[in-house]
Amino acid sequence: MNKLFIYYSLTGNGDLVASRLKEEGYEIRKIIPKRNLPKSFFMKMMVGGMLSGLNYKSSLVNFDNDIKKYDKVIIGSPIWNGKLACPINTVMNKLDLTNKDVSFILYSGGGDAPKTVKKLSNISKNIYEIKEPKKNEKLVNELINKLKENG
Repeated sequence: MNKLFIYYSLTGNGDLVASRLKEEGYEIRKIIPKRNLPKSFFMKMMVGGMLSGLNYKSSLVNFDNDIKKYDKVIIGSPIWNGKLACPINTVMNKLDLTNKDVSFILYSGGGDAPKTVKKLSNISKNIYEIKEPKKNEKLVNELINKLKENG
């Protein structure tokens, strides 16, 4: 089975998840937006949260939307303002997930995203939320075990 993890990471939480999934045989595609958010952490959160709230779609650097050869696709996104990060909005707009085994991993600094989870549940029943992966690697290990159990 060919497995792919497509993700965006601003603070490194997604990078940690990606490194663990790579160990499990997933091919990794990190999403890179063409424009960076402001440098200060506070402004990153304010601007990113506002744009996500508006469902903004970021322009991406060299995004490969060809996922034909993959059976299982996991999409990883930070939660900003209760929604997917802007670069992942773009990914969701460009991917054809038809006939794919799709899962989502949502990582956050503490906030929940019930509306986003509900919206994504129309695409997949496998939606995993993980809070502060970099601070709690035990949660990352539990997530990897859940993914193994679900095939």
